[in-house]
Amino acid sequence: MIPNKSSVLIPVNNFALYGDLNLVEGSQGIVVFVHGSGSSRFSTRNQLVAEMLNRAYFSTLLFDLLTEEEEKIDTYSQEFRFNIPLLAERLVIVSKWLKNNEATSDQKLGYFGASTGAAAALIAAAELPNDVEAVVSRGGRPDMAHQYLGVVQAPTLLIVGELDYEVIPLNEYAYQQLRGEKKILIIPGATHLFEESGTLELAAQASADWFTTYLRPALI
Repeated sequence: MIPNKSSVLIPVNNFALYGDLNLVEGSQGIVVFVHGSGSSRFSTRNQLVAEMLNRAYFSTLLFDLLTEEEEKIDTYSQEFRFNIPLLAERLVIVSKWLKNNEATSDQKLGYFGASTGAAAALIAAAELPNDVEAVVSRGGRPDMAHQYLGVVQAPTLLIVGELDYEVIPLNEYAYQQLRGEKKILIIPGATHLFEESGTLELAAQASADWFTTYLRPALI
């Protein structure tokens, strides 16, 4: 499956964010990637997951949560990467842009969040209950969205590495707070970044299965 790839500029308030939009013919839905702290749309791990989702007939959008200037500031101060409300606000704006974009307006919407990006994804899902159909968190910090977890309606899959000892209990806490359809999946032998052979592929396949279940277009 070869997606139609394009670079996009997404207007956000008085500036724009860069994104890479991969549209798949006959797509089951579109998955927006919400990267973690210190990362960007060029994350090799997210790109690998996106490629697997494209092969499973999902369109994808990988975009930068910060402007180039903000990224430069954040490299030294880290003042933006942990501002979860700000990141969630931008994700909401990007999601509305997709819904108003002729090429993507009919696509069911899912989020794939990594690290702190998972918290932003869950907050945005809580704020867009009629638009967001499914959420996947990989090695995420869903606990950082604790005030919103109880109102998230989108089915949520929490994927954690077996050796990510600090993050597992944080995901277990978030799992208990979620009230909708939910699942927690522990990937054997994986650490926080899923760098061990085959572990990221397992997480990507589980994500594709989750989105296939919840983003599949309704049969008429």
